[in-house]
Amino acid sequence: MLLCPICAQPLRLRDRVARCPNGHTFDEAREGYLNLLRSQRGGDRTGDPKAQARSRRDFLNRGYYAPLRDELVRLVTGLVAARAGEAPGVERPLRLLDICCGEGYYTSALGAIPDVEAYGFDLAREMVRLAARRGGATYFVANMTAIPLPDASMDVATHLFAPFCEPEFARVLRPGATLFSVVPGARHLLGLKEVLYDVPRQNDERLPETDPATLPLVDRRKVSARVELQSPEDIAAVFQMTPYYFRTSREGRARLEGLQTLRTDVEFVIGVYRRV
Repeated sequence: MLLCPICAQPLRLRDRVARCPNGHTFDEAREGYLNLLRSQRGGDRTGDPKAQARSRRDFLNRGYYAPLRDELVRLVTGLVAARAGEAPGVERPLRLLDICCGEGYYTSALGAIPDVEAYGFDLAREMVRLAARRGGATYFVANMTAIPLPDASMDVATHLFAPFCEPEFARVLRPGATLFSVVPGARHLLGLKEVLYDVPRQNDERLPETDPATLPLVDRRKVSARVELQSPEDIAAVFQMTPYYFRTSREGRARLEGLQTLRTDVEFVIGVYRRV
C-alpha cells in the first residue's frame, strides 16, 4: 500500500529495501519500519525526543489510558462486523490507518483485531521505532500533510490528540470510510491541573470542524475513568504529554514534583466522521 514519497509510485519491499519503479529506494530499519519523510531533516529533530518517547511508552503500558484503547477497539470491531454483514464473503481485510500513531499503543491493539490490516505513521522517528517493536501494523515515518498512501485506500482512520489535516485525511479515506478523532474531555487530567494552577479550567471538548460535504461529523462519544498515577515517574510522564508542560510556572512544577501519587480523571471525546 505504501507509495514512494518522491514520485508517488508503489513501493515494493525486497531484501529489506523498498524500491519504486523509478528507482528510488528506502532501507527498512532494523525494527521493521520505513522512513518515508520527503525532507532530509531527521524525524527525531522534528518530533519528540527519545527520552520523551520512551517515557510516553512506559506510561501507556501501565494502562492509565486503557479505557480509550478499549473503546476504540470496540468501535473498530463493530465496523468489521458491520462490513461482514453488508458484504458477506469479502476477503480483503479492513484497512486501518492510525494517524500520528506515537509509540503504537493504540495501533498495535487495533491491528490485533481479526480482519484488520493496520498502518501507523508518525513524524517522530523514535516514536515509530518503538511502535515497530510493538508490532501489529505496518509502520512508517511520514508527515500528515503528505501521507504516502493511495487515494481512497483506507476504510477507517484514527486520529488522537494531534493537528488535523482534513484534505489529506479525506484523500486517503474511501467513500463511506470512518474517521475517529479524539480530543480531551472537559475533565481530562483535571487533578493534574488542580496542582499546577490556582484556577484550573476544564477543556472545551472542541472537535475538529470539517466540511460537511466531504467529511461530516456524524456522532460523538465520551469515555471517562478515574485513575491514580502510582509514581513520580508516571506523573512526570503524563505532564510531558500535555501542552501544560510548556506553559506552567516554576511554582506549579515544584508542587507537581513533590507528589508521590496523583488521583485524576481521564476523559476523552471521540468524534465520528464519515467520508462522503
